[in-house]
Amino acid sequence: MNIKRAKQEIKDTIHAYLMKDEFGGYVIPQIRQRPILLIGPPGVGKTQIMEQISQECRIGLVAYTITHHTRQSAIGLPFIEKRQFGGQEYAATEYTMSEIVASIYHKMEKTGLEEGLLFIDEINCVSETLAPAMLQFLQGKSFGNHRIPEGWIIVAAGNPPEYNKSVREFDIVTLDRIRRIDVEPDFEAWKEYAVQANIHPAVSAYLNIRRQNFCRIETTVDGKQFATPRGWEDLSQLIQAYERLGQAADREIVSEYIQFPKIARDFAGYLELYRKYQDDYQVERILEGKVPTGVYEKLERAAFDERVSVVGLLLSGLNEQFKKVCRMGERMELQMEKLREMKNTDRSGQRETGDFAAGTLAGLLDMTEKFRSQWEREQQNGLLSRTRLRTCREVSACLEQQILELRKENYDTAEEVWERIQEMIDRDGHKYEEFSEETGEKLEHAFDFMEAAFGGGQEMVLFVTELNTGFYSVGFLQEYACERYYEYNRNLLFSQEERAIDRQIRRYEEGLLV
Repeated sequence: MNIKRAKQEIKDTIHAYLMKDEFGGYVIPQIRQRPILLIGPPGVGKTQIMEQISQECRIGLVAYTITHHTRQSAIGLPFIEKRQFGGQEYAATEYTMSEIVASIYHKMEKTGLEEGLLFIDEINCVSETLAPAMLQFLQGKSFGNHRIPEGWIIVAAGNPPEYNKSVREFDIVTLDRIRRIDVEPDFEAWKEYAVQANIHPAVSAYLNIRRQNFCRIETTVDGKQFATPRGWEDLSQLIQAYERLGQAADREIVSEYIQFPKIARDFAGYLELYRKYQDDYQVERILEGKVPTGVYEKLERAAFDERVSVVGLLLSGLNEQFKKVCRMGERMELQMEKLREMKNTDRSGQRETGDFAAGTLAGLLDMTEKFRSQWEREQQNGLLSRTRLRTCREVSACLEQQILELRKENYDTAEEVWERIQEMIDRDGHKYEEFSEETGEKLEHAFDFMEAAFGGGQEMVLFVTELNTGFYSVGFLQEYACERYYEYNRNLLFSQEERAIDRQIRRYEEGLLV
């Protein structure tokens, strides 16, 4: 399965394992909660989804790469303890607590989270001395004499033997006690993630054309050559950082991340062309409805790769707009939620203390400080994604700015304060509506350009398909009514259904012929 499906499988498993009965006990006892073992090629995202899962399920996360550990750190250090057996005293060997188990208890004390994920990476590459401990861990959910606390679910990951010569095969006894999930690279699943992860549009556009280069690992006479999803994402971040510095990533830089010489050369050449297309086609002007002179004639002569790249540039420009609209909406929604909570509290307080503006301002400041403390604590506990953290920071900054504005003015009653706050909210709402309309106009200009340049060809199909699958484009189009999008989308769905029916008819006819 792909990494998206694997992530959902793990989340579903967490919900099942952590489900409790009417007496507060786990419906599936710990002994029957099979550890999950993810097996897949390097860089496919096995490790990355763990943090996302813990944030979305609101549970703790303790992660270890087991190849960095010895037997002593995993099961604890031995010490001599005096024990009584059969009325006689003996010196018996005991063990200090496992570093890994101790980390779980430390996480629980630090965060207050009683349930979580224990993630062990590269579990099938342990040393000879540590291998028995790992088998005991998977079978009995313990390291040495120390059990994993109840409510902590074990997820492990490893690479198939063809990717790592250090891999140790598990025996049937162990495999019969775990849930094995084989993860395969899937470009379509990665593409959905790429929009949210802000992958550089040149990387997305290139892989859209050269999908076979998304994840390739080969062994040659010169050694291993590989290009992985992790490599593409890390390279994307460096390209973006270089662009901010006014620098350009060249072939040597690309080859440091994409260690498959042929693919690295190909992408480096494409990156140079992509920068040229940016200059030649001036997408920003197209989205403003001001198509540069000669663009349509140039596209008529262009190769298919270049035409697809222009569509990619257009989608990249639109996605930036969609993302800003969606994030603005998320910020306003969270800000309104906090202000509603504050207003309800303020109204109940007014009945007891009187209708004083100063008390309302003090309450607003107190709410803002508590909100900041709350998300900072969640950040420290690893429960906030980057996007959510950004939203919380923006809301805190907006609330603090509102308080500064309110303090500059004089109010006699709490009602006057809330009227002023409503004016500020309305002002932000107008800005949101204006920006949404501006983004809608850019989408309409994009459709104007696509129709004039490509008509209803493959490029238009690609354009509408990407709008259908993009995280931020889907969010925007749920709120903004674009008639041409719906029209092309209906035609696209009809064509897909028609092709599916044709395939079924052909299979049926072939079956009859047989």
